[in-house]
Amino acid sequence: MIILAIETSCDDTCVAIVQAKGQKRPRFKILSNIVSSQTEIHKKYGGVYPSLAKREHQKNLPLVLERALKKAKRPKIDVIAITVGPGLDPCLWTGINFAKDLAKKWGLPIIPVNHIEAHILINFIDKTQSFPAVCLVVSGGHTQLILMRDIGEYKILGETRDDAAGECFDKVARILGLGYPGGPIIAKLASQCKSQALNIKLPRPMIGQKNYDFSFSGLKTAVLYKHKNKKYVKEMCREIQQAIIDVLIKKTIKAAKDHRVKTIILGGGVSANKELKKQFKSKWEHNLLVPIKEFSTDNAVMIGIAGYFGKPKDWQKIKADANLRIC
Repeated sequence: MIILAIETSCDDTCVAIVQAKGQKRPRFKILSNIVSSQTEIHKKYGGVYPSLAKREHQKNLPLVLERALKKAKRPKIDVIAITVGPGLDPCLWTGINFAKDLAKKWGLPIIPVNHIEAHILINFIDKTQSFPAVCLVVSGGHTQLILMRDIGEYKILGETRDDAAGECFDKVARILGLGYPGGPIIAKLASQCKSQALNIKLPRPMIGQKNYDFSFSGLKTAVLYKHKNKKYVKEMCREIQQAIIDVLIKKTIKAAKDHRVKTIILGGGVSANKELKKQFKSKWEHNLLVPIKEFSTDNAVMIGIAGYFGKPKDWQKIKADANLRIC
């Protein structure tokens, strides 16, 4: 099966062509994977401007599709996989309408894909499936802990009550005057901090509570109050990063132990953070699945893989759902 996958849930215009073989243990081959980023366009807003992102998707989709087809040497497409949610409503609809036009023109079925599930399933592109598992999906828009009993069988254990972890990175970076996106900038400055004993101590919200929920708005507020001396910016960045990492790891490992699972799966843009991966590996002694950086952030390969495990739907009934849940 050859899948044309399209992802436009936020500000990246993504098209990939993925070849899939096998049923119980499918093997995937990436024929092409094209991502057109809008980061530079949205920098001046300090975040994604939805109507602008929509216009860029409309402009970029035909170009990105042509590049993907050309790189894949124009194979015979069997099915189209498209992100239907969660995400920004105008962006989702742009991708869906584009996919519908292609499906009608080429006479192909469409498989709707949940963006969160795709962030999880990208781990199976080159790794053995192992269930049950606890999944931490952590990005600019989402921070969720999910119990996965099998592909398609999920239970949300906990999630953020306010800001997502990636959103917190962006907001504190704005407070510190560091620019957008915040995660990579804070990680870079944190790695440059050589101080052994930090002069700054930030809270770890909800870290000691018995539930699996998260809250990062209080951390943002603490940074606002404590940011007074620019010479401590690198120290501040290291403490911000460590505060977020401490909460994510503590909650995830607690969930894994409470539910007696041996596999933890990471997904989402924040999972690309080197320090997060390093500390997870040092504190979790069992199976840890982490996507490579290229597949941590939004991409269409993950949509293609999730589409392979999904089912076609009448293209006329496919709609965007900005608040789509995984279960």
